[in-house]
Amino acid sequence: MDSNTPQNYLNLIKHHAGLLSIAFLAVFTGNLGQSFFIGLFQAPISQQLNLSAGEFGSIYSAISIFGGFMVMYFGPKIDWVAPKRYAITLLITLTIGLLILTLSPWWAMAILGLGLLRLCGQGLMTHLGSTLAGREFNLNRGRALGFVGLAMPSGEIILPPLTALLLVWLSWQHVWWCILAIIIGLWVCLFMFIDWPEAPHQHKAVAKQHYNGKSPLRECRFWLVMPMLLALPFTLTGIFVYQAQMTQSLGASTTTYALALTSMGLIRFPMALLGGRWIDELGVSLIARLYLAPFAIALTAAALFGGNSGIWLLMIGAGLSMSMSSAVADSLLVQLWGKQHLGRVRSLRSAFLVFSTGICPALLGYLLDVNVHFQTILWGMLVFVVIAWLMAQVPIKQAQHDSNISSSIN
Repeated sequence: MDSNTPQNYLNLIKHHAGLLSIAFLAVFTGNLGQSFFIGLFQAPISQQLNLSAGEFGSIYSAISIFGGFMVMYFGPKIDWVAPKRYAITLLITLTIGLLILTLSPWWAMAILGLGLLRLCGQGLMTHLGSTLAGREFNLNRGRALGFVGLAMPSGEIILPPLTALLLVWLSWQHVWWCILAIIIGLWVCLFMFIDWPEAPHQHKAVAKQHYNGKSPLRECRFWLVMPMLLALPFTLTGIFVYQAQMTQSLGASTTTYALALTSMGLIRFPMALLGGRWIDELGVSLIARLYLAPFAIALTAAALFGGNSGIWLLMIGAGLSMSMSSAVADSLLVQLWGKQHLGRVRSLRSAFLVFSTGICPALLGYLLDVNVHFQTILWGMLVFVVIAWLMAQVPIKQAQHDSNISSSIN
């Protein structure tokens, strides 16, 4: 389905509109299970289930960690289950979870619904879209992943104001039903009118037979590259959760943080497209070595200078690095393990991502409880980013070597 020559974004969309639409809508649908969207309804959900904020947070963390294990089980199935069937199954399960959450008066059933929403939304829908973009393109893989990566910030920009507008007239349950109905309508169009790709393998046994090598969990290169791929979500989760403590400690205003956070989201649009282009033209190995640099510089500046300027630099640096992180990660995994097994390897990355974002708030919360200054925490984050980058140099070098061999053969 990929062309034999590199294409710009307009030609890529023109020739592969159907496939890109599937991948983009899958990642966008995943926003329904993302924390920023569920957080908009935390208060009414807690009220309906008679839960305190602390109880809701504990349940939410437990659900997220359990969902990580489920992604490890269901994620690899995209390597042998037809993508259309996979998408239909996820959409039905997500719908069931949303209906259970919004309709059930029993907290146990509602928690099950929330778990299904998190698993199919944040976990597997996002996994489906990114896997298709990474697997079905070769020369234009970076651009495809960059374009599909816009679906997440698009949801972050569109869904909160849309929700606020609908809540003026509708209950929170009706708001979710309306948004879900719109998304289902878009999916029905894709199911009916788009030519879907096939899975690289026909069934599980064939996928295992064609996988030459140990499980990624038993390979040293997996453990060397994973900290770098998790560095951004791990550290930024702590920054987002404890933004009040960070702004107070750095002597910045909450208004500055809000404006800088919005700017970070806007930066991700052009930089995601540029990052995808750079991966195609310069190679994923070079971009993988450089994409964390803006965030590392921003952490240094924020820890040194603090204040409103420190917050601005931190958010802008984070936006620059985040915009390229997804495309870099998926392209690097393809280069190291092959596109036919991307579902298998990427599901492990997704699971570890969930685990790391569950651990970070607890770790930072402990450090803040023992009165560790947030500037010290930022220095610690910088040390972690640098160590993770150094560890990843061996697998990045291997990916570059494999790419050079592939180019010489072609």
